[in-house]
Amino acid sequence: RLSYQRMEAAVLNTYEDLAKMIDHSLLRPELTEAEVVEGCRLAVCYGVATVCLRPADLDLARPIVEGTGVLLSTVIGFPHGGATTETKVFEARDAIARGARELDMVLNIGRLRSRDFSYVEREIRLVADESHRHGVILKVIFENAYLTDELKIEACKICERAGADFVKTSTGFAPTGAIAEDLRLMRASTGPKMRVKAAGGIRTLERAIEAHELGCSRIGATATAKILDEWKARLAATETVSAKG
Repeated sequence: RLSYQRMEAAVLNTYEDLAKMIDHSLLRPELTEAEVVEGCRLAVCYGVATVCLRPADLDLARPIVEGTGVLLSTVIGFPHGGATTETKVFEARDAIARGARELDMVLNIGRLRSRDFSYVEREIRLVADESHRHGVILKVIFENAYLTDELKIEACKICERAGADFVKTSTGFAPTGAIAEDLRLMRASTGPKMRVKAAGGIRTLERAIEAHELGCSRIGATATAKILDEWKARLAATETVSAKG
């Protein structure tokens, strides 16, 4: 796994390498339609991986990103994870019909803490099956602020067995978000086919690079412009030094 982490870190050397790690987050409950449109246009301008929206905003966002290379993503069972399994499956199906190509689902935190692992695994498997039927990626949000390390490890194992594509730290609405120790633990507790997403508190270029170096393939961010503007400036400075050398 250490070699896997180093392999990921070694390829972060172009603008696109970092931009395509970012899911630009538009999930705050108070966002207006105008702010969602503005956020989608920003995501397109910066060429990120996806714009991550509230489900009700998918129809609004779809024509803005269509054909741009920026995909639509949305959330399932957000932010508490307590919806029924049937509701989560329906949310996934509805979101996919509205153009979502990636889904970030909150696992049932209470059931995980109750150690009802079979319930958690069945739910993830059903949503993963629905997603993969349509070629859609499923990321599973743990909300690590409420979990022991033992349960974080167990959640990683469950997600692998259930067929999820990513494990993800948090919603961004809990007391803590993407803590380095959790990223190390999640990367060490999953195989190389499972990807890790850091979300919650990634507001600077340094934090984004740190997440990458710890083995993350994706980050959730609202400070996308700040992070990528700083990244552009750093790359330009590096090119200038190289040219002089």
